[in-house]
Amino acid sequence: MIHKKTYYSKTLSTPNGVVHIEGPVSPETLASLEFHEGLKAFRPAPQQHAALVEIAGLPEGRIIIARHNQTVVGYVTYVYPDPLERWSEANLDNLLELGAIEVISAFRHGGVAKGLLEVSFMDDAMNDYIVISTEYYWHWDLKGTGLSVWEYKEVMKKIMGSVGMEVYATDDPEITCHPANMLMGRIGSRVPEESIERFHDIRFKNRYLF
Repeated sequence: MIHKKTYYSKTLSTPNGVVHIEGPVSPETLASLEFHEGLKAFRPAPQQHAALVEIAGLPEGRIIIARHNQTVVGYVTYVYPDPLERWSEANLDNLLELGAIEVISAFRHGGVAKGLLEVSFMDDAMNDYIVISTEYYWHWDLKGTGLSVWEYKEVMKKIMGSVGMEVYATDDPEITCHPANMLMGRIGSRVPEESIERFHDIRFKNRYLF
């Protein structure tokens, strides 16, 4: 599958300043920008910056960033599922995983997260993909937001739902190990029926076990 990447952008005025949301960005562009030290939900900020630059260089990799002046204050990633995850077993070149979405605390109330998703799906090529997101409560900033697990879950459902993502049932052990975890997905309008069936099949690997 040819991975077409068309650049889109929008500008948001937030209580803490103007934010430019743009992408997919090139690895060169991403490497040239400062990376806010508060972007550390998954690994220390310098390591996360390097990981995003690497993803941006992949044929299928897409990085949409939120930029305040020359500093990245938020991002969302799209990449093929990890080979160790069941979603890669579908062997679909039109299945992408929204691997991470993160915004620093100062800009969380300015619509930045929704803006990152909005710009992501401005690209019509995304209608050729199934996009999934595995939401695990241990990645959520419960302490920083003061929200309960269940409140945070509803926030994530609302943010992801703003671009048509919905909750899908699955028997994946990492999802089912806690009721707050969830699989969300968006099936693009041009995804072939065969791919949709393979996606549904991989959601349940134990349906015939008693």
